[in-house]
Amino acid sequence: MKIPSSTGTWSGPHVDGPLPGPGSATLLARQDRRESRARAYPRHLPIAIQEASGSFVRDVDNNVFIDFLAGAGVLVLGHNHPALVRAVTKQLGRLTHGLDFPTREKDAFTEATLSMLPPGLRDRMKVHFCGPTGANAVEAAVKLCKTATGRGDIVSFQGAFHGSTHGAMAITGLVAQKQPVAGGMPGVHFFPYSYCSRCPLDLSPHTCAVNCAGYLEHALQDANGGIPLPAAVVLELVQGEGGIVPARPEFVRRIRELTRQLGVPLVVDEVQTGCGRTGTWYAFEQYGIEPDVIVASKALSGIGTPVAVIIYDRELDVWEPGAHTGTFRGNQLAFAAGAELVRIVRRDNLLEQVRARGDQLARALAKLSDCPWVRDVRGRGLMWGIELADPESGTPATDLALAVQSHALHHGLIVELGGRNDSVVRLMPPLNVSADVLDTAVAILGDAIEACAPQPHAK
Repeated sequence: MKIPSSTGTWSGPHVDGPLPGPGSATLLARQDRRESRARAYPRHLPIAIQEASGSFVRDVDNNVFIDFLAGAGVLVLGHNHPALVRAVTKQLGRLTHGLDFPTREKDAFTEATLSMLPPGLRDRMKVHFCGPTGANAVEAAVKLCKTATGRGDIVSFQGAFHGSTHGAMAITGLVAQKQPVAGGMPGVHFFPYSYCSRCPLDLSPHTCAVNCAGYLEHALQDANGGIPLPAAVVLELVQGEGGIVPARPEFVRRIRELTRQLGVPLVVDEVQTGCGRTGTWYAFEQYGIEPDVIVASKALSGIGTPVAVIIYDRELDVWEPGAHTGTFRGNQLAFAAGAELVRIVRRDNLLEQVRARGDQLARALAKLSDCPWVRDVRGRGLMWGIELADPESGTPATDLALAVQSHALHHGLIVELGGRNDSVVRLMPPLNVSADVLDTAVAILGDAIEACAPQPHAK
C-alpha cells in the first residue's frame, strides 16, 4: 500500500533493521539527557517520528508503522487530514488566541458541539471552556458539582483514569501514580466497576445481579453506610487506561437512576470515548442515559490542537465569573478544526463507518481467543483491548504484553498497553481507518501473540 505525504509517497508498513534505528537512537538519547523522567511512550515504543499521514507514521530512519495509538485517541481522522489542515491554516492568519471573548470560530464550534448531543439533551446544556486538557476539564466538572451542591465528597470507580493533575489523580484508581504524592484531595470513595472478566466481587455474570451497582446503592442509601451524600459520581462508560472495559448497560442505568433519585450529579468522562470513538458521538448514547455533566477533550479538534470542555445541565450553572479559568481556553485553531471535524463526520457518515469497522475488528480479534494466554477480547466501535493472562493462574501477563507490543512494533504496528499491570493490548485506530489497513494490523498483532506466547507444557 502507498501512503501519500507532503514529501511524496512511501510504502508501509515496513521496518528495515533493528529498533531504534540510528537516527531515532540519537534523538532518544538526547531526550533522555534533557527531558523529564516522566516521559512515557518512547520507553516501550523507541522511535523518533519524522512525519505522518492518515493511519501511518514514518520515523527518522524511514521505517513506516500503522499507528493504532493515534495520539492516544486524539487523531480521530488520522494524521494531517487535508480538510482539517486547511481549516487550521486558514485560521492561522486570522486569529489564534482569544481568551474567552466571543469569536465566529468559537461560536461555530459551540454550535457544532451542542448539535452532536441527542435532541432531548442539547437544548438544556451549556458549554464551559477549560484549560486545554482532559484533566483540567475533570477538575472543572468536580468544582462545578461541589459548587452547585454545596457538598464535598466524590464517588469514583476502581480502574478509573481521569488525569494526572492533583484533583483528577485523586479520583483515579491507579495507586502507583498517587502513592508518591502525599496529601491528595480528601473525600473520594472508590466503588467496584462492572469489570466482569475480573469481577471485583468474585462473582460470575451468569449468577450476578449487577452486584457492583447494588453495592453503591446500599452504601449511599444506608444511614450507617459511612459516606455522606456526594457532590458527584464520576464514571467512564468504557474504562480506557483501565484496560478498555465497557460497563454493562444494567450497571450504568442503575447508577443513573440512583444518582437521579438522590439528587447527585452524574459526571460522564468521555475524554477517550467521545467524538465517535465507540460508534456514537458519545458513549452514553448507547446506554440510554442522559448525564448531568459531560467531560470532553482529546479528539474535539480532530487534529491535535488542544481544547477541552465540560457540557452540563443549565441548572448547575451557579459559578461566579472567573470561577474556573485558563489562559489557553480560547484556542481558535482548535475551534476552526473542531467545527470542520463535525462537518466531515456528518458528510462522510463516519459514525456508521466506525460501527462497520468495529464489527470487522470484533470478528478478526475473536480469532485471537484461540490462544490460551488471551483471557478476554472486548471493546466498542474502534476502541478495543486484548487482555493477556497466565491461563492457569489468571495472573496478568505483563511481560507477554510488553513482548507483543515490541514484536508488533518491529513488524510495523504501534499499539499501547493498559489495564492492570499493563497486561491489556489496546487498539485505538483512526475512525476513518480502511478495511485493508485494519486487516493488516490484526494480522501483525496475531503473529505477535503467536510468536511471543509461551507454549503449553507437554503432559
